[in-house]
Amino acid sequence: MSKKKKIIMLIFFLVWILIFLVGSLLLQGKYEKHETIQIAMRDAVLHEYNQISLFGVIDVNPALISAFTVTGILLVLALILRIFVIPRFKMMPGKLQLLIEEWVGFFDRLAKSNSPHRNGFLGAYLFTAGTFIFVGTCFELFGIQGITTEGESIALPAPLADINGAIMMGCLSYLVILSGGIAGNRLKGVGKTLKDFSLPISMSFRLFGALLSGALVTELVYYYISLSFVLPVVVGILFTLLHALIQTYVLTMLTSVFYGEVSE
Repeated sequence: MSKKKKIIMLIFFLVWILIFLVGSLLLQGKYEKHETIQIAMRDAVLHEYNQISLFGVIDVNPALISAFTVTGILLVLALILRIFVIPRFKMMPGKLQLLIEEWVGFFDRLAKSNSPHRNGFLGAYLFTAGTFIFVGTCFELFGIQGITTEGESIALPAPLADINGAIMMGCLSYLVILSGGIAGNRLKGVGKTLKDFSLPISMSFRLFGALLSGALVTELVYYYISLSFVLPVVVGILFTLLHALIQTYVLTMLTSVFYGEVSE
């Protein structure tokens, strides 16, 4: 691309930003908010108001709907890859094959480096948990809408932005660590694992706190119309991708390290 074209594109981009900013200032105070920022941010944590009916049987947090949706997407994607993609793998990999091999290889290397003696099941769990965390966190970027019991339309959040989902992920990782201790050292391994009884709590709240902070910042930016043009795109994408990568790495790393210690 020539220097002249780059300058034209930059000017075009700046003009659009200026138009959005002027529009936001003109619309300031001319729209009606159905809830205060305090209620919006409180509900992002506790989900007391914006609940969704699950098949008309029970009202649940939107994050549970997100969890079901992400799980279904991953299962369908895994089936498609297994039937149509993996049988066509070649010695000289293409871009898709290279991406899949690197993603699987990352968790496999993580398991082998931290638990050299027992890592078969650990590698499979790290891959599953890491993929769910990463895809589940990026899921909120798509802005898939859900209808609440009050008839309002809301964007489905990340599954682990709900404290219940984060606690279950932390407890599941702790049970995997416990299984490694039992398989490697029997009762001694159980004692080693139970010694770190605060581990599932720290895992859960670390995961929940990181994802929730991004959700609250984005909610705050979207709430004020003067900030709701251009800026949410940058803030939302950067926060979401950063948390997806960091939390995927942190939880899988901690799980593999403790698993290796108790099964040694």
